[in-house]
This record gives sequence, structure tokens and C-alpha cells, in this order.
Amino acid sequence: MARDSELVPEQGLGEYGADGTLSALLALTGDAVVCFDETGTILLANDEALRLLAPVDVLHAPRALVGADVRLLFPPAVGVVPDAPFSPSALPLPLDGSTTRLLRTDGAGHVIPLVARCTRVGAPEGLYLLVARPDASAMAADSERERLVDELSRANRRLSGTLDIVLGTLDSPSVSTLFERVLEELRTTMDATGTTVYLNERDGFHLRGTSASLDGAHVPRFLPRGNGLIAAISSSEHTLRLRVLPPDTDSLRKGRLSSRLVMNEETREQHRLGVGQVPPFTSFMAVPVRFGGQVIALIQVGWRNVRSIPRDDADLLDAVTRYLAVQLVGAFSALRTQRSEQLSRRANDLRDALVAEPFSNETWAHVFDAVAHDLDCLCAPLDEPTAMDDHAVLHLPVSQEEVAVPVELLGHELGVTSLLPDSPLGSWLREHGEPCLGALVDTGTIAEVRTRFLALRSPDAEPFDDLELGYLRQVADTIMAIASGEQGRRRDHRISQALQNGMRSELQQVDGISAQGIYSSATEAAFVGGDFYDLIRLPNRRACVIMGDVSGKGVEAASVSAAVRTALGAYSWEGLAPAYMVELLNDFLLGFSRVETFATLFVGIIDLAEGTLAYCSAGHPPAIMRHAQTGELEWLGEQSGVVGAFHDMVYRDGHVAIAAGDVLVLYTDGTTEARARDGRFFGEEGLRDALMREGARGFDGLLDRLLATVEDFTGNNLEDDVAMVTLRFDEVGDPA
Repeated sequence: MARDSELVPEQGLGEYGADGTLSALLALTGDAVVCFDETGTILLANDEALRLLAPVDVLHAPRALVGADVRLLFPPAVGVVPDAPFSPSALPLPLDGSTTRLLRTDGAGHVIPLVARCTRVGAPEGLYLLVARPDASAMAADSERERLVDELSRANRRLSGTLDIVLGTLDSPSVSTLFERVLEELRTTMDATGTTVYLNERDGFHLRGTSASLDGAHVPRFLPRGNGLIAAISSSEHTLRLRVLPPDTDSLRKGRLSSRLVMNEETREQHRLGVGQVPPFTSFMAVPVRFGGQVIALIQVGWRNVRSIPRDDADLLDAVTRYLAVQLVGAFSALRTQRSEQLSRRANDLRDALVAEPFSNETWAHVFDAVAHDLDCLCAPLDEPTAMDDHAVLHLPVSQEEVAVPVELLGHELGVTSLLPDSPLGSWLREHGEPCLGALVDTGTIAEVRTRFLALRSPDAEPFDDLELGYLRQVADTIMAIASGEQGRRRDHRISQALQNGMRSELQQVDGISAQGIYSSATEAAFVGGDFYDLIRLPNRRACVIMGDVSGKGVEAASVSAAVRTALGAYSWEGLAPAYMVELLNDFLLGFSRVETFATLFVGIIDLAEGTLAYCSAGHPPAIMRHAQTGELEWLGEQSGVVGAFHDMVYRDGHVAIAAGDVLVLYTDGTTEARARDGRFFGEEGLRDALMREGARGFDGLLDRLLATVEDFTGNNLEDDVAMVTLRFDEVGDPA
């Protein structure tokens, strides 16, 4: 229809058409107007209808719509001529004049929300009038969403660029320096006073970076995980909007605040924080950074003054932290590796320095200087003279006084023990005005004197993390190894004298354990082989099980086997951990064997009362635990290197729980490396299948059936010795 809205008699309006007033109205209105009849044929349309509703391939003139099928205007078939006869009910809007919202796609692919109404206006001819206009409210909402998305995209792009710079500086001298630019960008984006980031570690959240704007401000260096607010932040899936409440009158009258209340602005829930844990903000947002379902860090963005934090700001921080999670976990991992390598290198340097000099008071001074430098702490030596049975002498690091400390506060555990301010020893130190957070390092008895020292930090500092405690353990192990050199030489001499007693494998009778052992030699001279095993009964319902395989054959291999069994038997009676037993054995063998002989070992300490097995598998095939309750097999996979081959090998303990009826299966590699005549190996899979099958038939005769399975597989042609041991734990836990 033209701009003057002329009627079109040839299309059927004739004398029933609209008059000039209607034509002018259609021309002036801002709505799209279309009139169609009961056949769906469009009889008239104005310019707005052409712009808003016409398919792209229709000529740009209102008259071009006249005569077209009205269904061409609506999805899903915009511009497609329908085949079926027209029915008004097929249109995507009611015909009673009620308002309907529709979506249209224009020629550029943009979705346009519409508000439309349609009604029947001309009886008996059956004319329909359709009026439509853009949905302003929906378009405004879409526009606002697009604006927010654009803002978020810009913020993410800025942060991405910043992280590219930061992640390229992994050799920064500190974590704070590394994240300074990222935190500054967050502060700028949020127009905040400052930002902080805390890394989730074993004991809580440790400060790992602040924005430059917080230089000189009191920022808590450590947030304990047990605090109610920290727990609430950690468990939240979204950013929390928080406010530090002003102190009440009673607190102010006391003259010194010990705590402050922090309120969740959304839930109004309140949490109490010690003053040392309150952030340097009045209003702030806190968000957990998650990676793989775990909280890896906490980020805080805050303002000094009270501020009403919009929900949009919290949503933006949520989006930013989701974006940052992958970059942050990569950076944290790299920094942790860097710190671990640095501390390990420092511990090795200290060990080399101590080995090169005789053990003396100067040795201790060297240790204290190194520890204080590497861990940024103070060291306080503890001496325990024999004349003071119930006290030790502590050299206080701050006052430099020597005071007597009750030995019951020190415990009896060798190695490294974490020290907290609320522990008995920590409280004692705090009462004396000394640092009370850190670790107690106990290096045992040296020259008949129990020697210990404290590594201390102030109570508001961060506790030693697992890497720092590991460093202290390396230092303690070095001191104990050097100081016990003479004791070790005497012990090794006793072992050498007992070698002739170790030529035969045996399993002692241990109450609560049923044991079976079997040995099949690939040669006729079985007694000179390198495979061996032993079960040693220890006090307090404990036992030591040993299985080993010494390289080579003949008398030399058998002699080394006897030495290993005898040494481990002696170590087991000293109550040592399996890994430490193997470490001592490694040093002994490197000086004992005159030929290039090494051994693989499994050493396990069984505690029937506690229901545990601690083990060290040194290059040995993994032991198997068959659980009685489920019948399932568990491979004990904690592995270390072989014994007697290299100095400075690191050996690790594994741990597994045992229950009544569980069966432990040990074997040498001759079992899994047994070959069929076609070259196939019996392998771990063959052993597993045999254990599943034969284990179900009961414990008695199990080893005979397993050996028969191996021999049948090889056609009775073993190429290497085979040794196997099975232990069934009959009585576990407190005896009835």
C-alpha cells in the first residue's frame, strides 16, 4: 500500500474498503499494520509493516505485500510459500485482540522481539487486522545484557594480558611480586582500595600476594581454615559481599579490641574474627577460586570506607575468578615447584657442608644460621643435660636468656613436629614473650645427650607449610645420619659377624598370623640363590616380613642375602620405619659388597593391634593384598629404588590397612617373568588371575597351587628362581 494508503479495489475491497480517514491513520501510525482475509491473503499494509515484517526477498514497497500469503511473515517458514490451505488458527498468535510477544529475524540475522495483536474486524467478509511494534522492554534488557557482557569481556581481556606478562616472570624473587600486577589490575577494574590473594595449603590459607596500594597496611598473613567466615567463603559457590562492623561500646571501653564482627550483606549472617585476621578493609568481596572442584585460593577485593557493593560487582568477580582459575593453578604449581627445588637444594648444600666437617658446636651454629635464613625464622637450641632429668635448657631467641623448660612439653617423637601457639609448648613460650609458632626438631641422642631445637615465628605469621616442614626433616635426617655414624659402624660390625646365620629363609611363628613360604630354584644349587624371605616376631603383636632378590648367583649372592636378612632383622628390633631400615641397609651394602651386587626388597612392619601394614618396596615387584571381605586384589604401589646400587637414594614408606582374613602375597620377579615356551611372560595379569581363582579355594595350599600354575605355564622350565610368601592375618585389632 502506498504512503497515502489508497484502497485497492482489484484486490476485493471495493465499496467495502476503508475511507480516507483510515488511509491517513495507517500512514501516520508508528505501528506495523496488515489487513488480510480468511484465505490468508494480505489486502493492505503500511510502510512500517514492510520494514518490520516483510521477508527479505519482497520488493521494498507496501503494495508488494498485497496479495501475498500472511504466513510468509512468520517463522519458521519466513519467505517460504506454504503448501497447506490457510487456517487462521495456524498463525502463531491469538485472533482475539490479546497481546502476544514474538521473535523475528531480520535480513542481517538480528533477532527482533515484537509485541503483536490480531483481531477479526469485518463480518461477513472475514477481514483480520494485525498490528505489531518492537518490544522496547525486551530490547532494552538485551541491550543491557550486551553491555554487561562487553564490559566483562573487556575486563577479562585486560586480565588475560596481565597474566601473560606475570606468567612470563616465574623467576620472580617472591610470590607477592609475581601476582602484584594481576592484583593491581583487579583493584583498578573494581575501583577498589586494594586486593589480596591467599593460597589454600595443608593447614589453611597463606597470603601469597597484595596490590601495591596495601603497602604498609596490616594484612593477615594466614587465615585458619576452621574460622567460621573462612569456612563460609570456602563453601560458597559465589562471591560474598561482606562488611566489617564497627566495634560495640563495651569493646571500646575495654581499650583493646581482640575481635571484630564481619557481616554477610546478603544473608545478614555475622562472623567473629580475631583482630589479627581482619582484612584492611571496611567493605570487601571475598571469592573462592576453584579448580577441579577444589578451592585453590581466596581473592579479596576491598574498600576502606563503607560501600554498598552491587550484586553486579560480585557477579563480575565470579566471572573473573572462573577465568583466572586455570592461570592461577598453573602459576601456583610452578611457584610451588620452584620453592620445593629451592629448599631441597638448600638442604643438600647444608648436608654437603656438614659432611665435610667433624660434628661439633660449630656444626650446630651452621645449622641454625642456614635454617633461620632459608625459612625466615628464629632458631632456639634445646639442650638436655643428664643432670636435669625433668628439664631441658632452652636458649630463648628474643631475650637471649637460658631458661629451664619441662621436658614433658617436648614430647618424645623423633624428627619434626609442628608447633602451634595454643599447644602446651606454644603457650609456655607465649607466656615468656617469645615467638610460639613453628616446629620442634628432635634429632635424638647424640653423645649421650638428647638434642633438639626450635624453629620459631611470631604467632601472627604463617605456619610452616609442608615444603618447609619437609626441609626441616631433611636437615634433621642429615644431623641424625652424621651424628649416628659411629653407632652405625658398630651396628654394621655386629651384622657382619652374624652373616653366617642368615643363609636359610624361614618364617617364624607369629600369633595371629598364618604364614606360608615357598622357594623353587631354576638351578640344582638352590641354597646359593639370591631370593630370600623372612618373618620376624616382634613385641606388642608386631612382626616384620621381608622378601628380597639379590642380583647374581652363587656364594656371593647368598652371602649378600644373608647380610640383608640379618641387618633388617636387627633394624626391625630397633623399631625403625621400613624406609629408614632400607636407607641404612643401602649405605651398609655399598660398603659391604666387593662386587657389583644390588638387591630388590620388600620390608613390611605389621601391627596387628592397630590393623596396619607399613612397607617399603625398593625396586621389588608390587605386593598384593587380597581383602577377605570383598575378595578383591589391591596392588601395593608405593615404590622406591633398588638397594646397594647408588648413594643418596630416597626411600618412601607406604601404608595399608589390614583386616581379619586379609592375605598378603609377596613374590620375586622370577614369578611374573616366567616364560612359556612360545616366549609369553606369565606377568602380573597371569598372577592376578591365578590369585583370584586359587584364593577363592582357601588359604591352605595356596602357594603350592600358585607355583603349580607357574610351572604349568612354563612347561616346568623355570629360567629364574621363584620365591613366594603368603601371610593371612587371623587376629586383627584388640584380642577378644
